[in-house]
Amino acid sequence: MNDLGRRFPVLDLTNNTVSNDDHYDDLNDYNSYLRDLLREMKEEYESRRDDNGPENAIKVNSVDFSPRDNARKHNTQMYELVEGSKPAVILRRGLSFFTTFQFNRNYDPKKDQLKLEMAFGSNPQVAKGTLVVLPINSNDTFKEDNTQWDVRLHSHNRSKVTVLVHIPASVGIGIWKMKVISLVKSGDSQPVSSSETYKCKENIYILFNPWNKDDSVYMQDDKWKKEYVLNDVGKIFVGSFHYPTGRQWVFGQFKDSVLPACMFLLERSRLDYRARSNPVKVARAMSAMVNSLNDKGVVEGRWQEPYDDGVAPWKWTGSSAILEEYMKTEGVPVKYGQCWVFAGVCNTVCRALGLPCRPVSTFVSAHDADATLTIDRLFNKDGDEISGGTNDSIWNFHVWNECWMARPDLPTGYGGWQIIDSTPQETSEGIYQLGPTPLLAVKRGETGYRYDTPFVYAEVNADIVYWQKDKKSENGWKRLKTNTSHVGRLILTKKVGVDDDFGINDAQDITYEYKNKEGTEEERISMRNATRNAIVSRRFDTRPRHKEDVHFEILDIKQVMIGQPFRVTLKIRNLSSEPRKVSAVLSTYSVYYNGITAKKLKRKNDKFTLQPQQEELVSFGVATNEYLDKLVDYAMIKIYALTTVKETEQTWSGEDDFVLDKPKLDLEIRGTPKVGRPFELVISFTNPLKRVLDDCVFNIEGSGVTGPYRTKFRDINPGETVTHAEKLIPQKAGLRKICVTFSSRQLIQLMGSNQVEVKPQPELHDNEIL
Repeated sequence: MNDLGRRFPVLDLTNNTVSNDDHYDDLNDYNSYLRDLLREMKEEYESRRDDNGPENAIKVNSVDFSPRDNARKHNTQMYELVEGSKPAVILRRGLSFFTTFQFNRNYDPKKDQLKLEMAFGSNPQVAKGTLVVLPINSNDTFKEDNTQWDVRLHSHNRSKVTVLVHIPASVGIGIWKMKVISLVKSGDSQPVSSSETYKCKENIYILFNPWNKDDSVYMQDDKWKKEYVLNDVGKIFVGSFHYPTGRQWVFGQFKDSVLPACMFLLERSRLDYRARSNPVKVARAMSAMVNSLNDKGVVEGRWQEPYDDGVAPWKWTGSSAILEEYMKTEGVPVKYGQCWVFAGVCNTVCRALGLPCRPVSTFVSAHDADATLTIDRLFNKDGDEISGGTNDSIWNFHVWNECWMARPDLPTGYGGWQIIDSTPQETSEGIYQLGPTPLLAVKRGETGYRYDTPFVYAEVNADIVYWQKDKKSENGWKRLKTNTSHVGRLILTKKVGVDDDFGINDAQDITYEYKNKEGTEEERISMRNATRNAIVSRRFDTRPRHKEDVHFEILDIKQVMIGQPFRVTLKIRNLSSEPRKVSAVLSTYSVYYNGITAKKLKRKNDKFTLQPQQEELVSFGVATNEYLDKLVDYAMIKIYALTTVKETEQTWSGEDDFVLDKPKLDLEIRGTPKVGRPFELVISFTNPLKRVLDDCVFNIEGSGVTGPYRTKFRDINPGETVTHAEKLIPQKAGLRKICVTFSSRQLIQLMGSNQVEVKPQPELHDNEIL
């Protein structure tokens, strides 16, 4: 029993037999009087002990991080973790934040000394910068050096103390922890007589800060920050360079499951504290952690059926469902993704961490597997492509990301947009990762700058060299043609502040940010720079070219709805003054979007003589029943042409690709969307095929509105126009994007989106029930 207990024992008044007297009406009144008296005596004793007895360190009863107020100052109020009854502490580096401590007694700055400890990681150390000790004094201003942690006493009122903590703009991003240490000293030269330590249970999330000039991810343009950091819905462009289409993608970087997933990825990447402070290292690590080939990253890739043991790539509508599934399974990779899924998830992770990021789509993108800056196409003597003869390939389109950051590790001028790619194509430093590659270095062909510039340069600039089996040739092959302008035909990203739910008016052409125009002096300098550091292909043929006086051109195919026939045409014109005997092979294939040939559709061989200045068309039609059952995934068609002119030995080869059109989903809003009130989303489209669609599924997601979720639908008859209604209940007000995809066994990746304005929840009047 302590001293206070001995002096003032607890009284049991339940059996008292004090008799009634003139001063008390009954026994209960008397007992109440004794209790009040005892309480007053205890308080008097405790006060006297504090004044005259040994001093004890002040104790923290509670800590208030004011998470919502600090979030508004730090531009983090949109994170769902900040909402609810237990809001998280989400801050950006380069700013200060308020914290209030409630102590067990009045704070006395003359005798009470306070210190904060900010700790990072599992083994915080002062020498490594992962443990920071900050004495709290009465100074009302921060130190002039804002590159260091600092704290000042903001205010105190009796037992409540508020401090302001400055976060340097160069600290490592991730989860930090705070401790409050209180001390009492007997004198300047006396040892500490008492101390207390309070461990704050809250995780303190610290992120990059594009709003702060001292942060290396600083982005000056407010419209850019709104688009590349705050916008949680965007568009990823897919299809072909003739007719690109955009698919809406819900990035959902502020969903409650996303930021914890990003912290988990940072830990799993094994980046040390110093690397965590550097966006170059963080972006590179995230490009690795988004794909599953590196230490159980987020998404497992698959480019061909079957997808039955997971989710087919085209069924995803956004990133948050993928990251949530990843966390639910404690880090098991999610099945399945392809390049735009990897890019969508990577974009989400970067924006959630405060790193400005955007998806970029390149049409006719080269995969240079042997670092020669060429893509070799091999054909047999009959003009059919030889599969497996080379690891090089050309993707109909490929999607990666660009992140915005300074590059102090490179010469001045190479900061700004940097390419990263989370799709696993080739290893870099032994890991499937890519970047950050300076965009300017790619344009200039300066392939000596890190990271992975030669690979990205080839993706948008590689030459295509066509080879055909030839027994007469010394090495068994003859070169047909080198195409220097086919790769990197179109490079798109979403325009800032523009949304188009029905077309591609929100597409920004950034092709010439990646490459110079063909034939210009800048383009030739760029190529010389690039080849200086590249392994030159032994297949480069430097022998004199044959006379080329016959012109060949594959005519563009206008948009064709899936289920309709189409026609392939090669135009040939004799530009000489003499007759020319021409042999031509024209063929079509179904292909996967990454350029891998699936099935041969149809071909035509033709021989004829062209008179001087004569023009001839080699053409054939492809009926619906000749291609429909041979299509794969995205209904992409590849066209090849190989030709020979007998008199001059001129050879020519060319290729083109196109994507069969699919109907768009029409989304109609019925009712007025309000927070907490249902409205109706009506989805409609017409089946373009002369066959029944079965295993029909709608995938629906809308940031702040619903989902993501899937709903099954009945079989759809040939040519039938269907309408499907869903009731949705919005959770957040403001402009919201709803994205829907449809898939069946016979027809996949139908897409539609619509932007709706959700009004705030109306005020309730008397007797009104929601």
